[in-house]
Amino acid sequence: MLLGKKRKLGRKIEDMAVGEKLKLTENIEDKDLLLYLGLTNDGNPLYIQHDFASQTKFEKPVVPTAMLTGIITSAVSKYLPGPGSYITEQHLKFKKPVYHYATIEFLLEVTDINLSSNEVTVRVEAADESGDLVLEGELVANPPQVLNRLTTEAMDNF
Repeated sequence: MLLGKKRKLGRKIEDMAVGEKLKLTENIEDKDLLLYLGLTNDGNPLYIQHDFASQTKFEKPVVPTAMLTGIITSAVSKYLPGPGSYITEQHLKFKKPVYHYATIEFLLEVTDINLSSNEVTVRVEAADESGDLVLEGELVANPPQVLNRLTTEAMDNF
């Protein structure tokens, strides 16, 4: 059973190079926050209640860090390496809170390629509109890899 249309796969590991970069800009809007919070059933008042957040060190509602992680995951799935890839490891440090209506610029850069394990290591940074670093870290992903399976036709050659 196929859900949706068949999509072109991202790049294979052989087609990637250390130093490749991807920059993307995301605007955090109310609709995005509400969709995320609704899907995850996350009712943390720090994310949506101005009166509560005003009594914390943040002073106003913040964007959930898991939502920022989702933006990174989406960038890997869409672009670097692209459709068919899979994140196996992720280490992120959230340096500064991100507030509603922020514009965040993400930078992903390939720092290592391991052909034998079909893994690429990607450094991740994100900065707010003031240029302040809001997160940094790295992830390891497996680019798309379609395994050649033996078929009955292949076995007929023996």
